[in-house]
Amino acid sequence: MQIKRKEWQQFIPKPVEEIWDFFSRPENLKKLTPAKVGITMLVDLTGKEMYPGMLIPYYISPLLGIRMKWLTEITHIEHLHYFVDQQREGPYAFWHHQHNFVAQNGGTLMTDILHYKVPYGPIGTLADWILVDKMVDDIFGFRKAAIEQYFGKS
Repeated sequence: MQIKRKEWQQFIPKPVEEIWDFFSRPENLKKLTPAKVGITMLVDLTGKEMYPGMLIPYYISPLLGIRMKWLTEITHIEHLHYFVDQQREGPYAFWHHQHNFVAQNGGTLMTDILHYKVPYGPIGTLADWILVDKMVDDIFGFRKAAIEQYFGKS
């Protein structure tokens, strides 16, 4: 399977500083993730702001309750503009998620650009086609609704 690219945009009717403050705190990841993914943080990150090189370990249980470790590294940050998280350990052969924030019309235009690759060659390609692609879209759909709940709808 080749690396797949997905992109989502959402206008949030709050200033970029407020949105950045929320997204730059890893403790908020759980608020933006569906309960069915079963995310469990392995360290207390309450009140911690992310920084380049930060490692965020957690478990997820997205399929049949099977628990998998996921280790995220924050690799790049440009304050108020973007940050990148990459999977260092977990279920994907490759995961690179760039979060972009642009001040616009008194609010924030947020763009997520995700590149991912499912492991296991042709079997992974089939799994992506049958399950993973939809699961990723569902997670980001939940995230969009959660953001609207926290910050309002444009």
